[in-house]
Amino acid sequence: MNRFEADPGGVWSELMDHLCPQLDTAFTASFAALPRLAEIATAAGPETLGEVLSAAGVIASCSPGLSEPDSPLTVFSAPIEVLHDLTDRRLSQTAEAEEYVNLLQALLSFEGVEIWDRSLDGLQTGEYEVDCPYCGVNVFVVIGQDDRFCCTDDYALQEVQKSPLQPARRQQLEGLPRRLFARALADGREGLAHGVRYLFGRAACPNCGTDFSVAERVMAGWIP
Repeated sequence: MNRFEADPGGVWSELMDHLCPQLDTAFTASFAALPRLAEIATAAGPETLGEVLSAAGVIASCSPGLSEPDSPLTVFSAPIEVLHDLTDRRLSQTAEAEEYVNLLQALLSFEGVEIWDRSLDGLQTGEYEVDCPYCGVNVFVVIGQDDRFCCTDDYALQEVQKSPLQPARRQQLEGLPRRLFARALADGREGLAHGVRYLFGRAACPNCGTDFSVAERVMAGWIP
């Protein structure tokens, strides 16, 4: 048994410390590792495949977009296509909710989808923090399995005033939101699918009452 098989989590954590520090910085050598990661993923068993694909996805998410000249997504398009296909198949096979969201982000990374390839994790944690577009107050947007609301104070520590969220109607979903919703449903992730409706729905600031798009505020707070 080699070191990777003995302790895959520890090895990948150590590797990513070098290839992609803080999971948000990549180097020329990081992108050059994508072909090798594609080879490893192709040969990986089900117990390690998800971690390999997630690692490659994090690196790809740091790449300049497809519109940029010499984008790593273009330079390494062949191995990225392999990684994309493996991720696409793995999504319907994983039983872990956290891994599913990580792989969904990886899939978007390999396609060059920006912002949302790093911003879907709130569907797993059940929370986004945004600011009100009018008064600027910090708003917690909670998209949980049992409750969905927004508030301006830490709801985990005290009773707070809650403002309900308004989910997007199914027929209102277009483009990427519609695709995410349909994919989650197809993979048996009904809770996540309904979370997508709330993420791309609307909320009202509990402080000033201003109505806003949740997704637009998530995008506004994104730091590349």
